[in-house]
Order: sequence, then C-alpha cells, then structure tokens
Amino acid sequence: MEGFGKGKTALVTGAAGAMGFATARMLAEEGYKVAMADLPGERLGKAAAATGPAARGFGFDVSDPRQVEAAFADIESALGPVDALINNAGILSNNKAAETTPEEWREVMSVNIDGAFYLARLALPGMKRRRAGRIVNTCSLAMKSGGITAGTAYTASKGAMAALTFSLAREAAAFGVTVNGIAPAHVRTPMVTEQLTEEQRQALLRQIPVGRFCEPEEFAHCVRFFLSPLSGFITGEILDINGGLQFD
Repeated sequence: MEGFGKGKTALVTGAAGAMGFATARMLAEEGYKVAMADLPGERLGKAAAATGPAARGFGFDVSDPRQVEAAFADIESALGPVDALINNAGILSNNKAAETTPEEWREVMSVNIDGAFYLARLALPGMKRRRAGRIVNTCSLAMKSGGITAGTAYTASKGAMAALTFSLAREAAAFGVTVNGIAPAHVRTPMVTEQLTEEQRQALLRQIPVGRFCEPEEFAHCVRFFLSPLSGFITGEILDINGGLQFD
C-alpha cells in the first residue's frame, strides 16, 4: 500500500537526533522524499544513509538566516517543493534565570525559535500557492509547566514556539495549510539520557504516571497524525504527549 507522502517532499530539522531520525524514517515509509537537516558532519551523513534512498542530508545551521535560505533553495532544487516542514531542531539548557548568561539565552533562542521562523517564512509562500501543506513544530511540556528540569531559556523558547504555531496557523488556514505543534515530555533522547543525572531521571520517572519515558517513534507517530490527509481540519493545535504528567 502506497503511503500518503508519495510524490511529496518533507523537510525535517534536527534530523540526526533521536526524534528527528525517527520522524525521517516514518516519512520515508509514507513515501516522502526526505530532506534531513542538521549541522554538517558525519552524524548527519550516517542518519541519512540509515534512513534509506528516499532521504538526503543537508548540513546547515538553522540559526543562521543566510545558511537557511541557501539550504532551502538547494532542497527544493534537489527534491522539489517542500510539502511538509517539521521544525524539530533544538538545544537544551537547564540553567535557571540567574545562571543563564545573555550569550546562552541568545543561542537557545536562535536555534529553538529563530530557525523555525526562518524556515516557515520560506516554506509558507509555496504552500499557499499550492493551497496545501503541513507544518509541525516541536514544542515541549516545559512551556506549560514552567520547566520541571528545563531552564529558563529553553522553557521560554518553547513557549515562543507555541505562539509561532498559533500565529502561522491563523495566517495559513484559509490556504489549506495546517500548522500544529507537539509538546512531548521527556523523550528518550540524549537530553534525558546524557544531560540529566540518574537521580534526576529517577525523580522524573516517579512523576510520570505511565512510569517510563516517551520513545522517539511515539513522537514520530504524532507527526504522522498531523500529516495525514484526514487531519486537514486540525490546525493551531498543540498535542500533548507526556504520559499523563500533566492534563489540561
């Protein structure tokens, strides 16, 4: 059975990381040509090769608008117009306000929110012209909880990502383009396995009602849901995937 992405192109940022890689593989299974974007290097090359012939790696820094513009042009030239954009690139900071330097604040914001804006402003005009398209933004439980372990800059950046999602959704709805977000909590990625201590991990597990961390493939499944043709009536929604850690 052919997937709903046949003949279409998807762009995934942060594609060399656990969540981005799982998403890229899912998109390839659905028939998409997948542009896997991350910082240049061996890690991206290995991720693209492991995803299969439908995928191609594009190395650039999402926080640099000039690199973003050049890379986006290369992607559309190589793979065709971007039909689905998954803004997943992100970096974590656990520092609270007093410990967060201006430089750290700017770095987190530039990757986590600026890059999503730069890519959305490039992808939306074509999507509007074609009167079809999907944008999915990676948000976080931190934006609702104030950051259980996450720091001030990260939490604020994910709150901004939700606001960007709402703004783009309002702008694009009349053109048949949907914009949604996913707010995961504690996915089994290096942010959890390497940047938290074992004591912090165990404390988190005690708070999560389902008693485990989210798997990257579960995040990818949520992306699939928003990209499905049957999700065209859903826009401006933030989907929680947090194991019952918070209800609203």
